[in-house]
Amino acid sequence: MITKKVIIIGAFGQIGTELTPALAKILGEKNIVALSHSKINQDFSAIIEKGDVLQPKIIVEIIKKHQIDTIINLASYLSVKSEADPQGAWQVNLIGLKNVLDIAKDYQLKVFWPSSIAVFGPTTPKIQTPQDTIIEPTTMYGLTKRAGELLCQYYYLKYGVDVRSVRYPGLLDYKTPPSMGTTEYAKWIFYHAIEKGYYLCPLRNDTVLPMMYMEDAIRSTIKIIMTEKEKIKIRTSYNLAAFSFSPDDLAQEIKKFLPHFKIEYQIDENIQKIADTWPSSIDDHQAKIDWGHEVNFDFHKTVKILFENIKKKLAQNK
Repeated sequence: MITKKVIIIGAFGQIGTELTPALAKILGEKNIVALSHSKINQDFSAIIEKGDVLQPKIIVEIIKKHQIDTIINLASYLSVKSEADPQGAWQVNLIGLKNVLDIAKDYQLKVFWPSSIAVFGPTTPKIQTPQDTIIEPTTMYGLTKRAGELLCQYYYLKYGVDVRSVRYPGLLDYKTPPSMGTTEYAKWIFYHAIEKGYYLCPLRNDTVLPMMYMEDAIRSTIKIIMTEKEKIKIRTSYNLAAFSFSPDDLAQEIKKFLPHFKIEYQIDENIQKIADTWPSSIDDHQAKIDWGHEVNFDFHKTVKILFENIKKKLAQNK
């Protein structure tokens, strides 16, 4: 199935904020429907509709109205919020996904849904985590993502739903504010460094986690959505990777721009506990082989871009 008309559920979140306009440039603004239940940006380059992943009847009405052929479901509770509200995470992350898959089955639609490195747990190999490995998540976020992966595979095998997915690492951008995620410290640190010259980090200084610049994530997301069906060999979720770093690595890199910047560590046990179950680096060779995942931004280039743009953003807001 060739993607021509897309509905993006959760279009105004961190990923959707950049994926929506990127797809609009390829398919045209009239072929992108941006769906949100709360946050609405009227300047978005897309058709804007109000709805919720837990309201499948409304989604079906919109799909029929706009003759949609592809659903991108980005609605999700992130890791920290999921631990604070497990019931909400179960509903949005898993029941919401099942709603989307049922709609896709009934109307023969293509689906993209993001998983996460949170599917991996303490028993998973931490270094160059393989595509196929032990997967025993111990957080509600990771549990919903792993269950979601298996649900996607089930709908492909049972009903032939053309569903595609990637396991995102921590995603770094400057266009959206930091939120409630385990890797979000790597965005908060820029705001505190620039405004205060100081940051109190909730993770240990040596906590190495996989990360990726948002532009690379968006490019690979579009690639897997647009790739011919025959090339998609994995129907759970593909590993994605770019680079890894610790809070100390990031602080030292920021000091190149702010020599007097200081970082101290006040460990948040809840966040550290989540981070300790995640890998330090990811093996993503299968995504490269099957559909051409590639990375253009390394750690140093990403830090420079984030620092310059967040500094500009904060200056404009004064």
